[in-house]
Amino acid sequence: MRIPGRPAAVLVSVAALAALAVLSGCTVRPPDGDGKQRSPVHVLLPSGTAPGPTGTRAHRPAAQPARPSGRVLWSRGDSGTGVRELQARLRQLDWLFDGPTGSYDDLTERAVAGFQGRRGLPRTGELDTATWQRLLAMTHRPGRWELYLMGGQPADPPDPRCLTGRVLCISKASRTLRWMVDGRTVETMSVRFGAQYSPTREGVFRVYWKSRHHVSTLYHSPMPYALFFSGGQAVHYSDFAARGYAGGSHGCVNVRDEAAISELFAQVRVGDKVVVHW
Repeated sequence: MRIPGRPAAVLVSVAALAALAVLSGCTVRPPDGDGKQRSPVHVLLPSGTAPGPTGTRAHRPAAQPARPSGRVLWSRGDSGTGVRELQARLRQLDWLFDGPTGSYDDLTERAVAGFQGRRGLPRTGELDTATWQRLLAMTHRPGRWELYLMGGQPADPPDPRCLTGRVLCISKASRTLRWMVDGRTVETMSVRFGAQYSPTREGVFRVYWKSRHHVSTLYHSPMPYALFFSGGQAVHYSDFAARGYAGGSHGCVNVRDEAAISELFAQVRVGDKVVVHW
């Protein structure tokens, strides 16, 4: 049917819009009584929200990713005394079981990330100021042998008796052995000593016997690269990684670095001096 005063094309358009409105949940608006032209279709959005200024639905801003908690102090690849302290504190809380080594490696990174996640901090694996403050509040300041449980500590100045000749200069205070020739330090290595009831003797001695594949006749334990200097006490290799340098021997001076003790064994001669001091 043709409506007077309405062109055929307009009627077709209105009909098409009406059909589209039925399918999409829209409603057709009739002409206003004042004769003004307005959009024939009113869109009803499923969510009930009105269209935005550009005709699109308003939306919430995307969630922002968690930001690091302050300035980064250390991260993977860093090294130094600060990293060593970090590792010692992580060991106190059982987040780290190796070291301390002073090097921020993959194990340290994973330990930091685990600590951060447990405390509701961003799991970056980097030691930032917020993570450091939380760690400080939960741990005590590590002592010297917590920091150097597995060696690496600096050696004390050599005893005056070590400054002439060929000398194994052994310091109980710093738990180190210096191999010295005519006052010059050739090699330094970390060592451990006898326990409370089997202390390493102190004084000036001489190497009187070298035994490459020695086995203790008293304790039936291997003593490779043994350099005997006082009765049954010797400088020798001992792998004590599980307990660290804070442990004790039966009186011998233990070196954990096999490459270092192997080289030392090759250089030391019977008759060379041994000084054990504090």
